[in-house]
Amino acid sequence: MPLLERHDTGAVAHLRMNAPEKLNALSDAMLAALQSEFDALATDRSIRAIVLSGEGKAFCAGHDLKEMTAGRQAEDGGAAYFKDLFDRCARMMMSIQNLPQPVIAQVHGIATAAGCQLVASCDMAVAAEGTRFGVNGVNIGLFCSTPMVALTRNIPRKQAFEMLTTGQFIPAARAEALGLVNKVVPPEDLEQEAAALAAMVAEKLGAAVKIGKQAFYAQIGMSTAEAYDYTGDVMVQNMLYRDTAEGISAFLEKRHPEWSQ
Repeated sequence: MPLLERHDTGAVAHLRMNAPEKLNALSDAMLAALQSEFDALATDRSIRAIVLSGEGKAFCAGHDLKEMTAGRQAEDGGAAYFKDLFDRCARMMMSIQNLPQPVIAQVHGIATAAGCQLVASCDMAVAAEGTRFGVNGVNIGLFCSTPMVALTRNIPRKQAFEMLTTGQFIPAARAEALGLVNKVVPPEDLEQEAAALAAMVAEKLGAAVKIGKQAFYAQIGMSTAEAYDYTGDVMVQNMLYRDTAEGISAFLEKRHPEWSQ
């Protein structure tokens, strides 16, 4: 069985991490599989939304600690391996943000350490009731510094710092209240709810969502004045799309738009 499965439903790509015996840990092979698929999706104009899920009891339990332990056997104590590992992981996480399509995490079981980072890196997330989220590395003496980057861009600082320093899990309802996930649903409805959200996004003009997603992340780091200057230019560019003109006409004429892409 492939380590990462993909099936497409219309304009939605469904990716499922398939290493249940390791709780879908982000092993070297899993990182490579995710990176390869994200690279392919970046140029796939037929796909307008992506759902990422995990097989088995958990969404993702973070890095593969057995592989990390083996990496310590090098002459440098593993420094070169660890630097390469975290660089590869960061590149994969940033690829999600850089994709033109919105990525929805479909989360169940646990999402811990780099697995929680993966949820935070996705554009949206739907979680099953009973799911637990944590950045628990501190419990084994390893502060979750790289997961912290995505986490602190999702939830308030004090709550993030509490999670990072206590190593405690938070329940799905708390994750929703803090903004880590968009919606919490009964486990039996998880797949359907994630698919419905993805389908709703996929109905929109792909070019508009692409330019909007790029602008969304770009403006966050700007001052208010800089953000308005930048997004004003983005709006002008978007208004010049032929399909945007069609969308406006369709709205005024009370009909469904006929996109060319």
